Amino acid sequence: MSIRAYSLPLTLLLSIALTGFAHAGEHPNAPPNMDAMLAKSLMSINDNKLDTAMSEVEAMIKINPNFKLAHLVKGDLLLARAQVLNDFGNMSAASKAQVQDLRDEARARLQRMQTSPPTLAPKYLWNMDDSQRYAIVVDTSQSTLYLYKNVNGEARYVADFYISIGKLGTDKVIEGDQKTPLGVYFISDNLPKSKLSDFYGSGAFPINYPNAWDRKLGRNGYGIWLHGTPTDTYSRPPRASNGCVVMTNPDLEKISALMQVGVTPVIITNKIDWRSERDQLDRAELMQAIEQWRTAWANIDTDTYLQHYAPDFNSNGADFSAWSQQKKLVNSGKSWIKIGMSKLSMFAYPSQPNMVVVSFDQDYSSNNLSNQMKKRQYWMKRDNRWQIIYEGSAS
Repeated sequence: MSIRAYSLPLTLLLSIALTGFAHAGEHPNAPPNMDAMLAKSLMSINDNKLDTAMSEVEAMIKINPNFKLAHLVKGDLLLARAQVLNDFGNMSAASKAQVQDLRDEARARLQRMQTSPPTLAPKYLWNMDDSQRYAIVVDTSQSTLYLYKNVNGEARYVADFYISIGKLGTDKVIEGDQKTPLGVYFISDNLPKSKLSDFYGSGAFPINYPNAWDRKLGRNGYGIWLHGTPTDTYSRPPRASNGCVVMTNPDLEKISALMQVGVTPVIITNKIDWRSERDQLDRAELMQAIEQWRTAWANIDTDTYLQHYAPDFNSNGADFSAWSQQKKLVNSGKSWIKIGMSKLSMFAYPSQPNMVVVSFDQDYSSNNLSNQMKKRQYWMKRDNRWQIIYEGSAS
């Protein structure tokens, strides 16, 4: 069977398989990789080794009996024994929509195979605190979830996984728009399989959408989760959810033990940008601005303290005017203030240039009040100056 007889409607698919397969074989002792196995079977088809291709497809099905894409290729291989195939997905029992979904999945999986593991960290992971063991970055354009480990404060690539996103793409705005949000989020809960319907597979990890920035922009909706697939489904097409990020159950199970409620960041972007020297400079400038903010507060230098807040600042409904009046009133009754900060993390926002989400544990004490809280701030750089546009509890 030649590529002319078996066109994958985008003949590109087989060329991708041939390009990416060399990378796929780098780890012979790793668990079965469906993307690599798919690429290998399609390469066998391209080389007209149909019996070999059939064996490879059947191996995929044996590992994951509900891998619909593998069944589609197997159906084509069976049909090829009787006739020339003019397209990818000649199975008469499958609807056009179903076949198109599987074509999209094949394209996404094979494009993933063409991408080498990253050597740079994503630009968003500016600073992970010691308690944040892992971070997740989702590249929706590549149908890929990247897992990074915190190694002495630096993000180190661990693995990546195929995922599905919202049926209508990204940049969620309103409830029911079937889009996946873009931004910096955090795991907000851990829902085990026993508490869920079969639809969510091995479990679910809700994220804190809508976050403070989403609410500021008037975005709404709820129930955006990272979750698995039903027991009768191995994987879903690249765009198949109502807005959630969906993984295969085996992949979700690999990362489940690594997720920390309230701690693990989940950064969702249309396309990953990688760290540059400019990011390092901006990070240093922001660190300096945060320390100046803390020092001004501790010194009861209220005017300097308030200069770190932007004119469009808000905190749980209070605008800058109300916030500044309240701070002046409170600070007028202080003879001394001490501000301790620990567990500082900083994550650049993917869909909003020059904005960073900062979280830390705050230990506040003064002559008449003491408290501890986990605080979250959104800092934005405008006219070469970092200012706070939101501040509140991170809980």
